[in-house]
Amino acid sequence: MAQVISNMSMSLDGFIEDPAGRVDELFEWYTAGPVETESANEDIPWRQSEEDTEFLQEEITATGALIAGRRLFDVAGGWNGSHPTGAPVFVVTHRAPTPQEWPHQDAPITFVTDGVESAIAQAKAVAGDKDVVIASPSIAQQALDAGLVDVITVDLVPYLLGSGTPYFANLASKPVRLDNPTIRRGSRVTHLSYRVLR
Repeated sequence: MAQVISNMSMSLDGFIEDPAGRVDELFEWYTAGPVETESANEDIPWRQSEEDTEFLQEEITATGALIAGRRLFDVAGGWNGSHPTGAPVFVVTHRAPTPQEWPHQDAPITFVTDGVESAIAQAKAVAGDKDVVIASPSIAQQALDAGLVDVITVDLVPYLLGSGTPYFANLASKPVRLDNPTIRRGSRVTHLSYRVLR
């Protein structure tokens, strides 16, 4: 059955980017191994451990759609029209870019201007029986507050950033109770998955 999953790479002290918005240390596990695999975006290859390669391929196979915020979309340059997972992306934004601002009009990227709940509904319709993955902290927070997240996953990396953007902050509905985690060890990362208990 399809799930709505919130996923981020996170430092041990809870941050998903440093104060300058960089994620270099947090994404180290994508390039920390000997196994090279192609992503759906030829500009973003992966070199991971065997365990992380197997884990990531399982996750990609299970993913039917992604949801991102406009800030992530802008920082990533819209992935040049092709997200590395190959899944269609729904970008929550107050204003869709014009054709002049976004030249990849035929890319599988949809701009949703009527909120998180609408983005999740549209992503679920496209994903079918596959998962919908949220990859932005503010969108994850809004979806949690709306009771729309089934699972929280954390790719926990062995860094202490000291400050930056927290994975979860300013939740309106708190505390949020989670089930015991499933744990998979990787290279420079530990993959944690928690079911949200309602």
